[in-house]
Amino acid sequence: MTSPAPTRGAQKARTRKALLAAARALIARGAEVTVTSAAAEAGISKATAYRYFSDPAALVAEAGLDVVVASYEEVTADGRDLRARLAAISLYFYDLACDHEAAFRLFLARNLDASLTPARDRTRRGARRVTMYERAMEEDGTLPRRTRDQLVRELSMATGAESMIALFDVVGATREEGREAVAAVVEAVCDRRLPPR
Repeated sequence: MTSPAPTRGAQKARTRKALLAAARALIARGAEVTVTSAAAEAGISKATAYRYFSDPAALVAEAGLDVVVASYEEVTADGRDLRARLAAISLYFYDLACDHEAAFRLFLARNLDASLTPARDRTRRGARRVTMYERAMEEDGTLPRRTRDQLVRELSMATGAESMIALFDVVGATREEGREAVAAVVEAVCDRRLPPR
């Protein structure tokens, strides 16, 4: 019996992870990290690597952050249903950003610099939360594709470094006030998109 083909999201996550691991290996050897050298180290084509990272500084910044991310299983271990797993993912990425605030601000700055390239050359950065949200919904298996896409967009906007910066810098929230705000937004999104409890 053959195993099912990997989902597109899972394949993208593996490719991104391979490029980040290659960048860390280059850093550990004291070698220069470029998108091309990371692609060669990972055994991935240069063209594919550039779809993930157009800027070597962004690659280095994300490679440094990647090692601190828990697995999906660890993040969602206490999630008894889809709503609880989505909340756990959102709060995990908010807490992760707070725990590594300086590194995430640097990472975001590098990515904002890279975003000034022409639109056709822009890559989607990070996406670890997206991958986890998608996996939680794939495991649930009850939601139509349109609803899943809406949930991913809405939840991704409401968590992570971007929400931390908006909460801290724009509205002056404390870490705990920010966490409460993230939890409230996740609950509101889930109330809107998921069947009633």
